[in-house]
Amino acid sequence: MASGDDDAKIKEISNIISKQEEETGRIIQEINALNNGQFVLAEDDKTDTIQQLEAANAKLAYQAVHLERSLQAELDKRNGPVDFSNGMINIIDKLSDVFGQAIKKSFPNIHNLPAVSVTLAQNEKFGDYQCNNAMTMAGVLKSQGVKMAPRQVAEQIVKNLPVTELIENYNIAGPGFINVKLNQKFLKQAVAELLVKGVKFQHSAQQCARVVIDYSSPNIAKEMHVGHLRSTIIGDCLANMFEYLGHDVLRLNHVGDWGTQFGMLIAHLTDMFPNYKETSPPISDLQAFYKQSKKRFDNDAEFKKRAYECVVKLQSKDPDFIKAWNLICDVSRKEFQLIYDRLRIGNLIERGESFYHELMPQAIKALEDKGLVVVEDGRKLVFPEGSQFPLTIVKSDGGFTYDTSDVACIKQRIFDEKGGILIYVTDSGQAAHFQAIYSVARKMGWYDPEETRVEHVGFGVVLGEDRKKFKTRSGDTVRLVDLLDEGLKRCEDKLKEKGRDKELTPDELKAAKESVAYGCIKYADLSHNRTNDYVFSFDKMLDDRGNTAAYLLYAYTRIKSISRVAKITKWELITAAKVARQEGGLQLVHPKEVKLARYLVRFPEILQRVCDDLTPHTLCDYLYELASVFTEFYDNCYCVEKDRKTGEIVKIHTNRLLLCEATTAIMDQCFKILGITPVHKM
Repeated sequence: MASGDDDAKIKEISNIISKQEEETGRIIQEINALNNGQFVLAEDDKTDTIQQLEAANAKLAYQAVHLERSLQAELDKRNGPVDFSNGMINIIDKLSDVFGQAIKKSFPNIHNLPAVSVTLAQNEKFGDYQCNNAMTMAGVLKSQGVKMAPRQVAEQIVKNLPVTELIENYNIAGPGFINVKLNQKFLKQAVAELLVKGVKFQHSAQQCARVVIDYSSPNIAKEMHVGHLRSTIIGDCLANMFEYLGHDVLRLNHVGDWGTQFGMLIAHLTDMFPNYKETSPPISDLQAFYKQSKKRFDNDAEFKKRAYECVVKLQSKDPDFIKAWNLICDVSRKEFQLIYDRLRIGNLIERGESFYHELMPQAIKALEDKGLVVVEDGRKLVFPEGSQFPLTIVKSDGGFTYDTSDVACIKQRIFDEKGGILIYVTDSGQAAHFQAIYSVARKMGWYDPEETRVEHVGFGVVLGEDRKKFKTRSGDTVRLVDLLDEGLKRCEDKLKEKGRDKELTPDELKAAKESVAYGCIKYADLSHNRTNDYVFSFDKMLDDRGNTAAYLLYAYTRIKSISRVAKITKWELITAAKVARQEGGLQLVHPKEVKLARYLVRFPEILQRVCDDLTPHTLCDYLYELASVFTEFYDNCYCVEKDRKTGEIVKIHTNRLLLCEATTAIMDQCFKILGITPVHKM
């Protein structure tokens, strides 16, 4: 038998075990509470620090609830009725937003999600647009140890797509392409809004910037040639586009108006016209004047010496030599302006080499202070990162170079002009030079590529039909004025061949001739990928079949004539458009009507691509496709029905006339951006 002492001992041990079990149970409960986020510390155990942290946590929790509600309200707004108050909708942007929400919701634990990829559907039978992220996401999941077939990923994304009035239906094709069909209700409303408000599409205020575009850039005392044509046309098109999108655009013409060549020109001027200070010299052919002075410079040592002395006096701002320099520049400016007026190039501000001459010493000092300048054989050099060759910013004789000018130029455009987007439009042969300039500017800390966009827009050369560099028969560079004159003559012959001179008034014929001639020259350039060389052919560009301005301008005038045939006024069409808008949108019944509407509403996404890539040919391709789709529509859908015997109008399809009106509105805006002037009669 156990003694009394043993019983006491057993009882004591039992009590200890019981307390330990209670403590263990309490600890387990606390651990579970911690795991479930439900642990509450006793008030007596809370220190001041813990109480402060609890208060801060409660405040954060309150803010989180409100942020979540605000976020949901914003999502509801974005996914609710489509808002046309700011103009046309960029459908790819909207769909990217919708799919972005679905992907985040489908894979909440995946950080650094790949960019959403929405493109036009590869086959219009399956839809209008497609999302291509399923394959990419499958790869991301696999890298994190999660095996999921792309099609399963697509199914998960589709399951989490928010409800939006933009999408009518969707389907999954192939390995995981998610095809989207646009809602007809959206299409109808979008076209009605376009008709009532016009072709309005702008970047938001946050996206807009000061855009500085450098283009054309002829040399004083030399005539503009076909090479200047490309820079002028491409630069003007990009400037038009950025202005249309709401940016503040500064168009600059970086003319070559300074340098040693002006010494020989001034020396020749003083010899040929010694009284130039009193009487303006009658220089009618500046190109011939330049050639004469160059010949003397190359063959006459005494003249060459005087030319260098003239340069020194010009750079020291001697009043007589500044006057001579201005006289020469003014003759060139007048010649340049005649070309710009013919091509309707406006708001181009001259900002020549002379403007930056005074800024060069400051730029050099900044480079020296930063420790980027290396002195070698008396020259001051800068070695840009990633460039094979150095920039020469000071020559051994102390003179400046184009490198110096361009370094001073980019500094001025960033700090004085406050440029948020800087674009230089020159031939592709200068690409390496400009990349070196940009590299130095970044090294100097003058701009951050994440905040300031700086790009060189390069272009290929113009070739003759023999696929050699475009030259005259004598081997000279083709003068731009001769090219424009030839275009006018050929276009007039073409119009007369078609009998248009008998149908149009003299003023209408002149307008049509200039519209087609200059439009064809511009479009032939812009419709090619700018980075490629292109063959210049008047026969091809004046052909009214295929992707040419002649075809598009004729198509435009034909569409414009439809409402005239129907005897419907502009005001009647506007009234009909407003009624359609109030009734939920323009009626789209025939498949070709729907197809045309789909092409019309694509305009904003096309412009965004041009803005991103700086490739005008993308807009040309869209314009040609739109005209082709309109032809399909017109061939299948009568806008005006007439009695076959009497020719009297028996029925007018107003919704189709409105589609015609919407098409010309989009074409009008495309022409404005491309710098082409359409006419209503041709």
